Amino acid sequence: MKLTPILRAAFLATALASPIPALAADLVIATKTGPASMDPHFTATAANAEATKQIFDTLLKSGNDLQIEPSLATEWKALDDTTWEFTLRKGVKFHDGSDFTAEDVKFSIERIPNVTGPNPTTIYVRRIAEVEIVDDYTIRVKTNGPAPTLPNDFVRLFIVSHQAAADYSTQETSAEGFNSGKATIGTGPYKFVSWAPTQDLVLEKFDGYWDGAQPWDKVVRKEIPNDAARVAQLRAGQVDIISKVPATDIDSIESDKDLEVIKSPSVYIPYLEFDFREDSPQVWDNAGKKLDKNPFLDPRVREAFDLALDRETIVEFALEGMGEVSTQLVSPNIFGYNKDIPAPVFDVEKAHALMAEAGYPEGFKVTLAYANDRMPTELGPTVAQLLAAIDVTVNVQGVPAAVFNPAKTRGEYSLYMASWGTLTGESNYMLSSLMHTNDKEKSLGAFNVRGYSNPKMDELIEAAAVEMDEAKRRDLLEQANMLVATDRPDLPLAVNLSAWGAKKDKLTYDPRSDEDTLATDIHPKQ
Repeated sequence: MKLTPILRAAFLATALASPIPALAADLVIATKTGPASMDPHFTATAANAEATKQIFDTLLKSGNDLQIEPSLATEWKALDDTTWEFTLRKGVKFHDGSDFTAEDVKFSIERIPNVTGPNPTTIYVRRIAEVEIVDDYTIRVKTNGPAPTLPNDFVRLFIVSHQAAADYSTQETSAEGFNSGKATIGTGPYKFVSWAPTQDLVLEKFDGYWDGAQPWDKVVRKEIPNDAARVAQLRAGQVDIISKVPATDIDSIESDKDLEVIKSPSVYIPYLEFDFREDSPQVWDNAGKKLDKNPFLDPRVREAFDLALDRETIVEFALEGMGEVSTQLVSPNIFGYNKDIPAPVFDVEKAHALMAEAGYPEGFKVTLAYANDRMPTELGPTVAQLLAAIDVTVNVQGVPAAVFNPAKTRGEYSLYMASWGTLTGESNYMLSSLMHTNDKEKSLGAFNVRGYSNPKMDELIEAAAVEMDEAKRRDLLEQANMLVATDRPDLPLAVNLSAWGAKKDKLTYDPRSDEDTLATDIHPKQ
């Protein structure tokens, strides 16, 4: 039909006034941190898992409050104390059209030790002795002893294609295969298009997704570490949703008629971690001479630090109200949280006395290291100011995570600050990773790189790891969390409160307590 000029003008006016579906079906997310690799087995960092969850499914998954739910496995049961059986979902396709089977699960489990890098993902398969394929859709996992929390660990067991990843399953070949897209073939809701370190991750909808096609045709995840830049791009309409909204911007975003702020409690807890080696590299006397003995080996010094850190000030000023005082290194929704641990006490006078008793009446100097692209900007300086009250001079050293994590693993720090989220919903995930003596043979203490070792702690952690009775396991974990609070190898600072900023009229968002910003939780507004 040929349109007259009047009809053509009316048609164009209507088209311009109407929403354009193609644009509405694109989603742009801005995050503070991005992945280090597209290989989901390379590192256990939250940023890596958050990005790769869009492409790869896990065997089981954690719900928005970390409850265990079916994913590529539909059923699971313990056949005996050392055997778990998993029934796999039928009819699932990889992005290249190949079928998902038990072979892919076995391959993924056995691949992890060969490709893992910093912050090792071996913590999720450390209990596994053998994987047996019963048939294409049934596997049996033999463990090296009773393993009651194996399903919890499997919420981070990403499944890759045994065909696509076959040639990219060593530390030497992994990055080339996965970062280029050759091996980045998952069963997840979105297909890999492109990515480079610190650059945009571009994804497109996978129409064959087993859980139903997603509403977004294209998803772009931008890594924008600078808070002000992230907020500015939201205001300018360049992105649709941003994570980690700074507290200082919440009121102004909420006052913008086109934007909204979505808040949620988090499982992430920033904490201080002490070095326990005899010869610690970054502790000096006030004249700048390296101390002969590591002061953090003295429990009185660790208690003095604990007493000097006013958590209310940390929450109010360093976190700008976006947090709550924490009593332990797990949040209240985590199995094994000990409600009997008292709130930390602020007592500078007692802290001074303890420092004097320990032989440091005039304090000492120490460097506080942390990843400045992962931690709140004011947290390091606030901790330094509070410790100055007990004459501890703190050199605040914030460096990018890409520098911090390898240096921490190499043992270059005496005191550092990090953040931990117990993402499996079970306290033993944190305890076995941070608090157990580093023991490669037992695959325990993988993140304990500072030499902390307490036989009673090890005993409790190992007992909880094999206790199939839930009530007894809870008691063991609560005892271990109490021991962390009294021995003070780490000092929890707060429980984070998370905030996202979003376009009010474009989308709705269901936030997660693990802070993951997933396209599957973001829906177009009807």
